[in-house]
Formats: sequence, structure tokens, C-alpha cells
Amino acid sequence: MPTRHAHLDKQRFGPWALVTGASSGIGRAFAAQLAGNGINLVLAARRLPVLDEVGRGLARQHHIQYRAVRVDLAGPDFLNTLIDATSDLDLGLIVSDAGDMNLGEFLATSHDALLAELRVNTEAHLSLTHHFGQSLARRGAGGILLVSSVAGIQGVPYIANYSASKAYVLSLGEAVHHELSAHGVHVTVLVPGATATAMTARFGAGKTAMSRLMMSADACATQGLAALAANRAVRISGRMNRVTVALTPRKTRTRMFGAMNKSMAHQITTASERRTPGVDSDDRTVA
Repeated sequence: MPTRHAHLDKQRFGPWALVTGASSGIGRAFAAQLAGNGINLVLAARRLPVLDEVGRGLARQHHIQYRAVRVDLAGPDFLNTLIDATSDLDLGLIVSDAGDMNLGEFLATSHDALLAELRVNTEAHLSLTHHFGQSLARRGAGGILLVSSVAGIQGVPYIANYSASKAYVLSLGEAVHHELSAHGVHVTVLVPGATATAMTARFGAGKTAMSRLMMSADACATQGLAALAANRAVRISGRMNRVTVALTPRKTRTRMFGAMNKSMAHQITTASERRTPGVDSDDRTVA
């Protein structure tokens, strides 16, 4: 059955939206649904040719405008790159989706890789929320959608740094939701579980118990945008994920999710295979 897409008020959340991690996975699904609502797009990720391909297709289909911005959110100057690319636009929505994940034992992962993961998963969300939140507050309308993960609700072995960083995003967004509501700005944290993307397929998530919780990127994006429209602080995607979090004790979730990730980590034989070359990290890997 086709996914029913979310409806957004173009007057509140348009005429332009910035979407990070827009070249694939959940970020690409966000972009498609925003375009379907007639909202123009600034598409940001590392792969400019893919962004242009996505943008051209959405522009033809939905008669919207787009800009593609090549940016590495782990880089030192990423925020200035995005500010420069959007300074002449009326941005009504920031979708901070991009994230990175190192799968494997914490001590076996290089310190540099952990720091890069931390910058993408925390600093990028912080900087985008702080900078663009100010302009949205002055505007008196608009929204910020941050993407966390159910991995951030408890510690998860074999993705320890990832789960810790996603806990930061969840806490940040939930708090800022209350502060910016007074300024007419909606802030929502989407908390995806396992989502069917290129990266989950690469790590073999579909061959583990995680496959029972897997949902499509499109369905995940729909739930996030619907929650944003309703100004909900937090939305866990998928009924089964919500039930699992509600009914399963925290320590049991840590063991359960850790066992799934250990199984996937064993399929990775070298450190270079822990990150997928050419695939943006918005392709969520874990629940």
C-alpha cells in the first residue's frame, strides 16, 4: 500500500526548506515530500551530482525550485557554506537529517573517526538549530526537524558513540521545542528505528532480528513531517518501535540492540568497510 504523504502548510514552512543528507535515504524522502507540498528546496550533502539529479527530478515533477549544496558536515566550515548558500532565501524549514555511524567495537574504532561521527551527529544539529532558529524566531513562523534514533534512548553496544550522540539530539530538540514554541516555531525530533536504506542493506540488517522492525524511508519521513505539522516535540517512527520502547526495559533494549549490531559488525572485516564510500550517512543503519 502506498505511503500517505504528510501535508504541510506552505505559508508556515515555506517558501524554502533546507534539507541535509538529502541525496539518499530518509533525507531524500523528506525532500520528495516537501516538494510535493510545493516547497522549494536547498539540498545539502557530500555528493553534488546526486543532489542535482534529485533536485532536477523534483523540480520537473512538482514545479519547484532547488539549489544543490556540496557540504561535509564534519568539516570545520560547514555552517558558513550553508549560510552563504541560503542568505538570499526565505527559509521556513530546516530538516537536519544527516548523521554518521561507525559500526564495530568502540576501542577498535579510530579516535579521528569517532570525532568526525560526533561532529556530524551533534555539532551539525546544534549549529543549524542555533543559527537558523534565530531567523525563524524573528520570522515568527517555521520549523526545525531534527533526526535522532531509537539508539539514542539507551546506550547501544557496537555503536556506542552513535547512540550517545543521538541522545544529545533527542535532548536538545525536546528542550528547544518548548523554548521556540513561544516564538511560533515548531521543533520536532524524529526518532527513527530500523529503516530500509542502502546502508542498512550493506550491513545486512535485513538478515537480523532488526528486519521485523524495518520500515521504509518514505513512511519514516511522513511520520516526521506529520509530527512537525502538529508541533509534537518527539515522534518515534513506527508503531512496533513505539511499543518496543514502551514495553521493553532499558537494559533489555541495550542487550537486544547490541546483539543485533554485533551480528552486523561481524560482517565487516576491515575498518575501511565500516563507512560506505559514496553513500551519505543519512542512510540509517540501526534501530
